[in-house]
Amino acid sequence: MEFPQEVLLPQKVIYNINSCLQVAEESIECGRNGLIVHGKSLEKNGKINDILAKFPASAKIECFCRGSGEPTISEIKKVIQRAKSIKAQWIVGIGGGSVLDLAKAAAGLYNAKENPEYYQQGGALKEIGIPFIAVPTTAGSGAEATPNSVIIDEAKKVKLSIRDKSFLAKKVILDAGLLKCLPPSVMSYSGMDALVQGYEAFVSKNSTWFSDSFALKAIDLINSNIVPAYKNPDDNNLSSLLLGSFFAGIALASARLGVIHGIAHPLGVLYNEPHGLICSVCLIPSIEINKKAMGEKYKTISGVMGMDFTERVKELLRTFEIQSPFKGQSMLEKEDIIIETLKSGSTAANPKKIEREDVEYILRQLS
Repeated sequence: MEFPQEVLLPQKVIYNINSCLQVAEESIECGRNGLIVHGKSLEKNGKINDILAKFPASAKIECFCRGSGEPTISEIKKVIQRAKSIKAQWIVGIGGGSVLDLAKAAAGLYNAKENPEYYQQGGALKEIGIPFIAVPTTAGSGAEATPNSVIIDEAKKVKLSIRDKSFLAKKVILDAGLLKCLPPSVMSYSGMDALVQGYEAFVSKNSTWFSDSFALKAIDLINSNIVPAYKNPDDNNLSSLLLGSFFAGIALASARLGVIHGIAHPLGVLYNEPHGLICSVCLIPSIEINKKAMGEKYKTISGVMGMDFTERVKELLRTFEIQSPFKGQSMLEKEDIIIETLKSGSTAANPKKIEREDVEYILRQLS
């Protein structure tokens, strides 16, 4: 099995409880002026004040608190504008996958000559942005380890990645203490998203021994800790779950994903359902489609999980009371969903070549 032609990893990773309080120390190394992009939960639990208190008086720091939902092209423009108003030298993202993707894209496109839409459609980025520092508050997206941002173009109603190796976080701070106040539904949806990413990266056409190593460890850590973290979160199970999510991010950055993420993007845009929920309910249909193409890897995953892969997934879905939000719905945009899924870069990496009937099968299982 070959080593990947290129490996992108964050320059520095800090893994410790309460390490979010090191944001000031780590970001000031990149300059005195900066923007912190964060979610509302950081204000509710008071952590943002604790973080800001660590900055020296001479630093010029602005905060951008975003609402709910997926990040959009217009939001990127707003964040860049806010950052430029203080001549920011870095952008920190503290939040779930949406916050990290937004902050990452704004930092990466800070000096870009074209609008974000240009790069989302595949335009080459020639200008280097400013450093991005990632502090995840969920164990799910793995966005802290990837060089791409998943963004919604509101005008075209599509969800696509803006991808460039310069987007990769300069530093990552993994503080499991930030996960302690997560609602149970967010814990389960994000954890299942991370599990899906570990699975899809492991069975991807592009997988190598490098990505497989991280993917399998991710599956192991997530499988062992997701239920304990959901029922009785503590420093140990949350730290292991967060590390598993980070490893899944490294694996997917190297190997890409599969049909689940190919179909999850159009479904998320059209129906505004949580990404982790959509990935969760697509997992069993994906396994059924891919089982033959997986070969021995199905047994390998089952071995890591300590029981049959499919049965373990069913068990997790029952534990978290996850059901398809599309049950009983007629998907009026079915043709658009199929088209978007088939042309997705994630779908292209799926171990089985995905045909129209495969997407139709998944949609039937969801509704």
